[in-house]
Amino acid sequence: MALDGIFLTKIKQELLTEALGLRVDRVNQPTKDEIILNLRGKGVSKKLLICVRADSARVHFTAHTIDNPQVPPMFCMLMRKYLTGAMIVGVRQQENDRILFIDFDATNEIGDRIDLTLCVEIMGKYSNLMLLSEGTIIDAVKRVDFTTSSVRQVLPGTAYQLPASQNKLSIEKSEISDLTERILSFGDKQLSGAVMSAVQGVSPVVAREIAYRVTYDDAPVASLTGEQVQMLRTELEKIKNGLQSDLRVYMISDKDGKPKDMSHMEVRQYGDTMLITAFETPGELLDQFYYERDRINRINHRAHELIKTLNNLIERTARKLSFQQQELKQCQDKDKLRLYGELILANLYRLGKGVTFYEVENYYESGEMIRIPCNPALSPTENQKKYYKEYRKAQTAEKMLATLIEKGQQELIYLESVLDELSRADTDSEISAVRLELSQAGYIKNTKGKKQKPPRELPPIEFRSSDGFRILVGRNNVQNDKLSLKTAAKSDLWLHTQGIPGSHVIISAEGRDIPDRTIEEAAIIAAGHSRAKDSSLVPVDYTPVKMLKKPNGARAGMVIYHEYRTLIVKPDAALTESLRVK
Repeated sequence: MALDGIFLTKIKQELLTEALGLRVDRVNQPTKDEIILNLRGKGVSKKLLICVRADSARVHFTAHTIDNPQVPPMFCMLMRKYLTGAMIVGVRQQENDRILFIDFDATNEIGDRIDLTLCVEIMGKYSNLMLLSEGTIIDAVKRVDFTTSSVRQVLPGTAYQLPASQNKLSIEKSEISDLTERILSFGDKQLSGAVMSAVQGVSPVVAREIAYRVTYDDAPVASLTGEQVQMLRTELEKIKNGLQSDLRVYMISDKDGKPKDMSHMEVRQYGDTMLITAFETPGELLDQFYYERDRINRINHRAHELIKTLNNLIERTARKLSFQQQELKQCQDKDKLRLYGELILANLYRLGKGVTFYEVENYYESGEMIRIPCNPALSPTENQKKYYKEYRKAQTAEKMLATLIEKGQQELIYLESVLDELSRADTDSEISAVRLELSQAGYIKNTKGKKQKPPRELPPIEFRSSDGFRILVGRNNVQNDKLSLKTAAKSDLWLHTQGIPGSHVIISAEGRDIPDRTIEEAAIIAAGHSRAKDSSLVPVDYTPVKMLKKPNGARAGMVIYHEYRTLIVKPDAALTESLRVK
């Protein structure tokens, strides 16, 4: 999937229509590759998202609220310094290439007017965002010097240079006859390849679509008939005319509705194998196409260190637990050590020094003879004491190991529950709450050396069942405790996946009998908010809140219960989303 230059031309047209005259009210930087300009005008408020991430570079208006880090990055502070209060006065594109310029009328620190330009280069892994003043780079999201690129520098204070031209024709500025002639000059290529080689700003899906419409296949250029050449001219003419007059764009999705690609022209090449959805503006399409994937990327980016720390803690705890279980298994031979000591003691009168084993009668096994290994350098009495000492040591170790293993198992369950809640975090506040929980539990330290602002406390996630009952879901272990042990009434119903890390779920009874349908819907929600959300069948326990107990010293989110029922349900993301209270 690719946002091509012609698609960007439609984005430019949308910005010219919607953004001219708006002023920058705020600048935010959710991640290192994203900038959001909050724009305001008379009765108008819009958010312009500029992303230069390698796999999703783009520019468009967004309707979503994106969480920002507690401390803004340095590039964000620089953008605020220069662009706050600046007015958008122009939007330009480098022909039909994937380079967009957004011009601003701004003022500097002493009140003088200055012209500033945001340059957005959408070029895969080389995508970049630069702030320019009269052709000089003030700064860039990605700085480039000659140690990383021999082509051009992107550094503060250097002159901005356009990327090297690919010697393609602009469909907007060139004559159709010239475009056709350039395409036909690649006679040794398939038609789609020739279109991409000749025409600026064409993505693979658009090139294939042109070839499909002209030949119903991807025939070689040299085999085109006169009629097909005329059809090629017609298709190029349609694209050229649609650049200025039609902002409609198309999303290509699989049968499950998962976005796969996008196009500025209607796509027919897939027949019934794909779903084609039209959007009135490119911004609407891009907002829907990338939102969910970018949300996951943002969470992974912000939570990267926490995820790494948790995985290391889980691995270390599991390894330690495995060693302790092996030691405990070895302690199972302690009774043999005691037996050897007793038999040596019973036969001291006839045992001598300097042998490697004692062969004695085992009076526990009806006189059966048994060989007992011994140290020839020690006397029988010393060997007997040695076995008793090893027996007492194993006996003590067995008791300690049993306690340590139980503690380790609880710790492993807790860490896995934290990792699960982190995987479902939607906002920076939720990630910060997990970080605070781990800090309070002693797993991580505040390395910044100063007191951090506590994260904004979010309410539990709320759902409404088909029967009208409130269903509340905890976001993390601390909130799970608060929800189950303090907020919920004794008559409410508590649900949790059986033996699987997940959120606590509460059905608020409010003095009514809870119907089976509501219990089943709450169980599906509990399964969807657990580590088993991708499983086919998930066991979910449910019990009245009054049956819950919190063991002394138990970690956050840990409760016990003995009377319960179990439902086997299948996670259903669509049902869960439909019941969520927005």
